[in-house]
Amino acid sequence: MTKRQANTTSTNKRGSSALAPVVLIGVLLIVWQLCSDLGVMPKYMLPSPTDVLAAFIGDFPALMTHARVSLTEAFLGLGTAILLSFTVAFLMDRFRLVREAVYPIVILTQTVPTVAIAPLLVLWLGYGILPKVVLIVITCFFPMTIGLLSGFASADPDFINMMRAMGASPWQIFRYVKLPSSLEQFFSGLRIAASYSVVGAVISEWLGGFEGLGVYMTRVKNSYSFDKMFAVILLISIISLVLIKTVDLLKNRAMPWTRLSGEKS
Repeated sequence: MTKRQANTTSTNKRGSSALAPVVLIGVLLIVWQLCSDLGVMPKYMLPSPTDVLAAFIGDFPALMTHARVSLTEAFLGLGTAILLSFTVAFLMDRFRLVREAVYPIVILTQTVPTVAIAPLLVLWLGYGILPKVVLIVITCFFPMTIGLLSGFASADPDFINMMRAMGASPWQIFRYVKLPSSLEQFFSGLRIAASYSVVGAVISEWLGGFEGLGVYMTRVKNSYSFDKMFAVILLISIISLVLIKTVDLLKNRAMPWTRLSGEKS
């Protein structure tokens, strides 16, 4: 097989893999529309995709206003979680006693349901932005911390021993060996955390607040405007996909060698 043929085959495979989910989503939307039109499910319980799209367009200004509040909370929580994850993972990797003391607490944060923590945070911290940011930090902290810790542990021990023999300091070993080896796992955790941040913001807004997609969703649910409720779900899905794609772009910028190896394969 010539190089041109190989490139054509690779391009066709990428095109097919990108087209497959689009076709599946299209089929699901058609089935959904038919179920609504044929009365399989009442429209007040399951509005059709066209009704959801009409509600999305009609309430777009209000959705954007509430989305701005939710995204502010999500970015504040996610940014804080990133800084906290790096700090805790570094200390856990550097000091065995810290790891033994903190690791069970990190695991414990994932054993309590988010909806159980949120009311307590509202009770303790009020109805402002602080309890929402704290909930997002708790939600996003775990995947990034575990990813970083696993990445630090995956560093080549021979490379570390060689740098120690050359007189490298612990900080130099961390910067030039452990940190690069952890980027793959970190960005994997960040993809999860980015989508969790939006969901965490919405969940926290269900329990108290004045603006945000969660507040808007509660209001339209109470008025039985389920087409608008599905419109909010659509917007949350779009925002999550955009955030995940943004993380992928950041990963390609931070780790260009992974993109080049993927193109070669």
